Amino acid sequence: MPFKLISRRSALAGTAAWLAGAATAQGLTGPAFDVSPWTGPVGAFSLVDTSGKTWRPADLAGRAVLINFWASWCEPCRAEMPTLQQLADLYGPEKLLVLAVNFKEPAARALQFAKTTGVTLPVLLDLDGKAARQWGVKVFPTTLMIDNRGRPRQRVMGEVDWTSAAAEKLVAPLLKTV
Repeated sequence: MPFKLISRRSALAGTAAWLAGAATAQGLTGPAFDVSPWTGPVGAFSLVDTSGKTWRPADLAGRAVLINFWASWCEPCRAEMPTLQQLADLYGPEKLLVLAVNFKEPAARALQFAKTTGVTLPVLLDLDGKAARQWGVKVFPTTLMIDNRGRPRQRVMGEVDWTSAAAEKLVAPLLKTV
């Protein structure tokens, strides 16, 4: 039997259809993502970004935060990143801080990815994977959500279109002052 060549687009469409079916069968909350409560703790951390700034928990105070763990080799991460940037641009860092934590890649690779894709989010470097382990991240992308009072709220595993109505329902509660 001869092999049939298929385009990358067809292969991706087939994969997306399979993921949507699998997600429905498993009761997930989106075609390619799962939302679950995240009780934290946020814990102490110290991560350096690609500009040399060190980020610590005190830098997150007073605003909602999305901490997105990603890698340049992860196709869903690459697809999701532009929508994270759009979300960050929509709200501004004073209201919603979006941090892109690169998992175990050289700083030059993470910086190159950000430059070539137009990402201006703070890109933090988890060079040894310690932060991912500390927060139980095992799937990429994974986004941890913290409300504007510093309370851990949700863990989102998988690719999300952060400009979608579903994402708005995830983000809006983080911004409310209680």
